Amino acid sequence: MFDNMTPNQRLMSAVLLSVIFFVGYTAIFPPKQAEVTEAEAKVKTQVQTKAAAQTTPNTTTQVSQNPSGHEVSAQDKIAASESSNILTVTNHDFILKMDTLGRISSMELLQEKFNDKDGNHAQIIPVSGVKPLYVRFLDESLNNEAMQTPYTASTSKIELSETPQKVTLTQKLSSLTVTKEITFYNDGHYDINVNLSQDKRYFIYLGQRPQLTENMMTVHGAMIYTGDDLVTIIEDGEAEGRKNFTDVKLISAFDQYSATIMYGFSNETNIVVERDRDDNPVVYFDALQNMSFNGYIGQKEFNTLKNINPMLTNAIEYGWFTFASKPLFSLLSWLHGIFGNWGWSIIALTILVRIVLYPLTYKGMVSMAKLKEIAPQVKEIQEKYKGDPQRMNAAVMEFYKKKGANPLGGCLPMLLQIPVFFAIYRVLLNAVELQGAEWALWIDDLSRMDPTFILPILMGASMYYQQKLTPTNFTDPMQEKVMKFLPVIFTVFFVTFPSGLVLYWFVNNLFSIAQQFIVNQQIANAKDAQIAAHKSKAKKDD
Repeated sequence: MFDNMTPNQRLMSAVLLSVIFFVGYTAIFPPKQAEVTEAEAKVKTQVQTKAAAQTTPNTTTQVSQNPSGHEVSAQDKIAASESSNILTVTNHDFILKMDTLGRISSMELLQEKFNDKDGNHAQIIPVSGVKPLYVRFLDESLNNEAMQTPYTASTSKIELSETPQKVTLTQKLSSLTVTKEITFYNDGHYDINVNLSQDKRYFIYLGQRPQLTENMMTVHGAMIYTGDDLVTIIEDGEAEGRKNFTDVKLISAFDQYSATIMYGFSNETNIVVERDRDDNPVVYFDALQNMSFNGYIGQKEFNTLKNINPMLTNAIEYGWFTFASKPLFSLLSWLHGIFGNWGWSIIALTILVRIVLYPLTYKGMVSMAKLKEIAPQVKEIQEKYKGDPQRMNAAVMEFYKKKGANPLGGCLPMLLQIPVFFAIYRVLLNAVELQGAEWALWIDDLSRMDPTFILPILMGASMYYQQKLTPTNFTDPMQEKVMKFLPVIFTVFFVTFPSGLVLYWFVNNLFSIAQQFIVNQQIANAKDAQIAAHKSKAKKDD
């Protein structure tokens, strides 16, 4: 099939087949989610004393040669019951609870836009698994005692307003007293000071990542952001063993829209990432006798994080296209400030991007039209030299040169647009601001699929019409048939995509159609002018 194709066709086919394979594979074989079995919940307390003792504050980032599965106490794995909660912090947006082990045991989001498909309030802290602010001692006997000794709180209930509220949690062990002084703020962040009456080696845990959204195209796991502006992401299922980090600005356990974040560490603080039995990252750090830092639990809303500390906006990850996605999101936010509607802001962003890329897309469309025009002659050359591929390629390239056509002229401009398209794709996929955001008519949540399927169908129809307008120079009938089915394939995939993404793609198609129509008309006018000039010349000659 590929033997009779031009370099342009082969490159385009490779790109399209790669996209189709990627989307299809992730749809059919989504990542397996970690499950905590009943057997695991009953595992006896196991602390890896030897492994922890090898962790030193000044160790550079590395992977241990013989990593072992990370274990935490059985008490920390089990879900906290209502009777074990000693503190409840409430405001108009969330309810946060802390349990007798001094951990943040739950955080319930009260805003309706974050509700799950069954209408239940979103719960950021997973029911089971390691909880934020869990303390583990290196001394096994001391750790066992700590797991059996409950904390007490200076107050059992806090109602937050604009004024921060402080609470003190105290755990009195036989030879040690642990004190946690926590100041809670209305926006979901907190300041904490942990003090031990004696200097004992211990660790504080970031907690398991939220599990509110499981979009197959997004990244879930842990993030380490260091002082050299380096972002290290360890995805679920890909943790390889122990890694140590210093000069850390923030650590985050995150899903698509939400995160548990800790920050405000000293440069010497040793951050440790290990793996659990499912190769998911577990993040904790070496704590001092008197340890102060900050935390945040909630949605990764840009303005919220920026108002708390601009550095926290680095917790919003866009993958490989962060360099382009960050400024594009800033532009989208600026447009939202003008329109006050995220749907119209997406449309405006699409228009601006199309204007910037117009020279590239115009050049590509003109080149594709020229290639289609000379395609029959190219096919004749290929038939003439089909027994000698080397001579055939030389003859085809010479013909292209003679006609002023570039076989990659239509492809390269499209390839140069790919980073921009993927950057926008990542922005719209990761922007929690789209949750519960209305656009118009039947679209009342740009972060969720269109329940009526109207928008995906319009997108597919626009793609089909664009394909009809676009000049092609296929020499293989089978390849042409495959291409005709692409609008159907993309429509099926886009049915489950967030409405914001489908809206972007649909509007982009509309502008591609308009631009292709203009180019086709210009080429037709040029041909008519050429024919008219030829007839005029022939008439004069007669």
